[in-house]
Amino acid sequence: MLPAAKEMSSELAQESLATRRVLERVPDDRFDWQPHAKSMTMGQLAIHVARLPGRFALVLAMDGLEIVPPVPPPAPPPAIATSAALLEEFDRGVAAAQAFLAGLTEETASGPWRMTHTGREVFTLPRLAAFRRLLLNHTYHHRGQLTVYLRLLDVLVPAVYGRSADEDGFAAAAERGGMRIG
Repeated sequence: MLPAAKEMSSELAQESLATRRVLERVPDDRFDWQPHAKSMTMGQLAIHVARLPGRFALVLAMDGLEIVPPVPPPAPPPAIATSAALLEEFDRGVAAAQAFLAGLTEETASGPWRMTHTGREVFTLPRLAAFRRLLLNHTYHHRGQLTVYLRLLDVLVPAVYGRSADEDGFAAAAERGGMRIG
């Protein structure tokens, strides 16, 4: 594996642990809950987080993505209605993203990847930079939103980096004999 891809693979593996802990907390009976009329429902947001790794593993294997109209047109995804199903989807997607990284060559990793909207360029990045922005950073952003949803519903928020008001990740790491970052 390319050194830069190996670094992202390691980051994806570590951060996936934290994302998984957040997805585990999504209450099955609150998928329809919405904090604001302009916000996604808990289910929509959790499903989005769960599907990001797999979707972008597919999309980044192409030369680019046309947002409007969507090219390629997305297939209707299977319904997800439980946290267990969220985790299954997420785990499949992480495996696909890891396989994508493992298959990169120097040429494909540094090759241009382009996002367009109605035929007009939104941005062009080297494929590996697009992986960071579209998969990793995008996941972190929405994972953070999901922790706020959990807090608003009085669901215990897992420690993502160190401590949350509900968990002490440092104490748990000490009990395990070492810190798992992410």
